[in-house]
Amino acid sequence: MSQIFWSYFILSLIWFLSEVSEMVECFSSFTLSTGKCGDLLGQVEKNSCCLNPSYAYKEADGVCRFCGRAAWSEWTPWGECSVSCTEGVSQRRRSCHGIGDCTDPENLGTVQTKPCVKQQCCPVKGGWSEWGKWQICSVTCGDGIRKRQRTCSEPIPQCGGSCSGEEEDTTPCATEKICPTHGGWSSWGSWGPCPVTCLYEGHSLQKELRKRTCTNPTPSTVPRGNDCEGSDTDNRPCSGQPFCPVNGNWGAWTNSTSCSVTCGVGQQTQRRICDSPKPAHGGKQCRGEEQQTIICTILVNCPLNGMWTEWGEWSHCKPPSTRNIKCRNREGKRRRERDCVDSQHNGDLCDGEIVKYGNCYEIDECEMDGVLSEWSEWSYCKPDCGTDSKQIREIKCVADISSYSSQDRTIFTGTPRVNCKDLKEQIERRPCKNVPECVNKVVMLCSELMYIHFY
Repeated sequence: MSQIFWSYFILSLIWFLSEVSEMVECFSSFTLSTGKCGDLLGQVEKNSCCLNPSYAYKEADGVCRFCGRAAWSEWTPWGECSVSCTEGVSQRRRSCHGIGDCTDPENLGTVQTKPCVKQQCCPVKGGWSEWGKWQICSVTCGDGIRKRQRTCSEPIPQCGGSCSGEEEDTTPCATEKICPTHGGWSSWGSWGPCPVTCLYEGHSLQKELRKRTCTNPTPSTVPRGNDCEGSDTDNRPCSGQPFCPVNGNWGAWTNSTSCSVTCGVGQQTQRRICDSPKPAHGGKQCRGEEQQTIICTILVNCPLNGMWTEWGEWSHCKPPSTRNIKCRNREGKRRRERDCVDSQHNGDLCDGEIVKYGNCYEIDECEMDGVLSEWSEWSYCKPDCGTDSKQIREIKCVADISSYSSQDRTIFTGTPRVNCKDLKEQIERRPCKNVPECVNKVVMLCSELMYIHFY
């Protein structure tokens, strides 16, 4: 009785919070794979934003929340292996976005973990050989360098390892001969100013000048270096000077366009043109935006398309004629159904069939010999965190269906009486290595309660 009371209390509290609509940032798109909002419309009431189930919103905590029904994101790609060498684990995740809880009939959860090996062995460092002999000096005059080398071979590194340090060593060397220094031009200086800032018709063009010096480097005296070739001065006509500038100014705003949507929250647009006057001859452009948008709300619910429920259980396997099919190699027929639900506000109905038919064999209460199955695939690592994470695989005693036309066990219905005498079922476990540590469950529970409060 107490559990029923608290369930009713929580549902009433959620209804009350939902009725007190708060101001939120409303977005016209939501990406299920990343959980991110897109195309900000502006601030509106949360109830108005969620008139369109394809919209999303952000509250004060900055988290993007989807207006539509709860749905799983795609699984993320498998993450990096937890260690760079030997065996570790890799994980992938998915998230539930939207209003309500996501269905999880196969109990897959939000995290999957599997073993991984990036490299079978870990790198082992090598050792350097002795240094080789010094090479000859790199120049014939002035100062240069000499080099010597060694190899990473004593011992040779293993499994992608390397040696620490450099394989080449250098030292200064002097020839005791002075080299001549030839002159080189510095970079050109900046162009000098033109005498006018605007061009006027009928005036002759002036020239602008720039200079450079023979100082990059300066030629040596003893021994004598060569001087720089060419002139130290350059000139050009002043060209491209603009006419005197005219700054632009905005014209009046146009009337607003119609609302961009027919339901929920959309936008209206106004425009203006920089033509009173237009900027000319290098004058400044108009400051500000040539377009502005404002929020508009159509108080009509947007269409909500229907969605299929999960397939129901298969019906009893029935014979296609009056002939008995139970415990015999004769196919029967069965069916299962699903419903199209939640189509609202002229939304589309579901695509596809409401009924599925299939072949079957009836083996309920049939006396059958047992056989051992093959080893199953290794399960995912469970739990997904902590040092106790393990994988299992099994060999089970199953009904021998070798005398039937089909070996697909999924089309056999009922529970046979299987003789498993002298057959030994097996189960094998192995630990998962380098699994991430578990997050504090108390912190996770508080986060979930806060999420329920916001909804």
